[in-house]
Amino acid sequence: MIQFLGRRVIYSIVVLLLASVVAFVGPRIAFDPTARLAQVRDPKVRIEERKRLGIDQPIVVQYGRWVSKFARGDMGQTEVSRERVWPKLRKGLWFTIQLLVWGVLVSVIAALIIGVYSAVRQYSVGDYVLTTFSFMGISIPPFWFAFIAIQVFVFTLPGLFGMKPWFYTFSGNLHSDGSSGINLDYFRHLFLPVLVLTVQNIAGWSRYQRASMLETLNADYVRTARAKGVPRGQVIRRHALRNALIPVVTVMALDIGLLFGGLVITEQIFSIPGMGRIFVGAMEKGDAGLLAAWTVVAAFFVLLFNLIADLAYGWLDPRVRIS
Repeated sequence: MIQFLGRRVIYSIVVLLLASVVAFVGPRIAFDPTARLAQVRDPKVRIEERKRLGIDQPIVVQYGRWVSKFARGDMGQTEVSRERVWPKLRKGLWFTIQLLVWGVLVSVIAALIIGVYSAVRQYSVGDYVLTTFSFMGISIPPFWFAFIAIQVFVFTLPGLFGMKPWFYTFSGNLHSDGSSGINLDYFRHLFLPVLVLTVQNIAGWSRYQRASMLETLNADYVRTARAKGVPRGQVIRRHALRNALIPVVTVMALDIGLLFGGLVITEQIFSIPGMGRIFVGAMEKGDAGLLAAWTVVAAFFVLLFNLIADLAYGWLDPRVRIS
C-alpha cells in the first residue's frame, strides 16, 4: 500500500507540473494583462505595469518564479484586482466542494438503484420507463435542463399551487441571510443546483451499471450460486453487485473529475460563488495568474478522485493487488 501510494504521489507531482506549465503559459499567450492600459499615452506606464506584474522577463523565468512560490503555498495576486489568489480560491472552493460532494453522493446512490433494478427487472415496464428517462437525461444539455428546472420549479409550480414550495428555493448562495449549518434551509438551496448537476450523471452511470450488472448476472459463478440454492437477494448483493461495480467505478472516477467543468455552468446559472464563477470571471478579465492557479487546483482534484478509484478497485476486487 505504501509503495503504491508513493508511486501515485510521484506520478501526481509529474502530472501537476505538466498541468502547471500548460496553465501558466496558455493564459499568458492568450491574454495581455496590460491591454487595459492601451489608451494611456505615456508608454512608461505600461512598462512599469509589466515590471510590477513580473511579465517583463522571459516566460521560462516567469514560470520558474511562479512555480517556486506556488510550491511554498504562495499563489500570488490576481493581476486585475490585486487580491491574494489563495483566499479567493479557498472561498470559492468551499462552495464547489459542497456541490461536488452532494452531487456525487446523489448520483452514485440513484445510479446504482436504477441500474440494478433495470438489470434485475430486464425488459419490464419499469426498465423501459427508466431507460427512456435515462436517454432523455443523457441527451439534454445541462445548461438547457437548468433553464427548464428554473422555469418549472421557480415559476410554473408556484403559479399552479399559489404557494411557495417548502423543499426548494432559488438563491445565489447555499444559505439564506442569517442561516448557517446543515439544516432545511441549506437543503432547499441545494435542491436545484444538485438536480441540474446530477441528472446527466445519473442517466449515464445507470446505463453503465445496468450493462455491467446484466453481464455479471449471466456469469458462470452467479449461475452456480443460483444452482446451489443461494437466495436471490444474496446472489445479487454478495456475488453480482460487487463485481458489477468494478467497470462502473472507472467511469465514475473520470466523470467526477469532469464535474468541475459542469460546475462552471451550474454555478454561473444559479449565481453560486464557487470555483466555476471564479473561472468565468477570470476569463472575462483575462486574469492569467488566477486562471493558472485555478487550473492546477482543478487538476489536483481530478488526480485525487482517480486515486480514490484505484483504491476502490482493491476493495471491490481481491484479485487487484495494491502494492
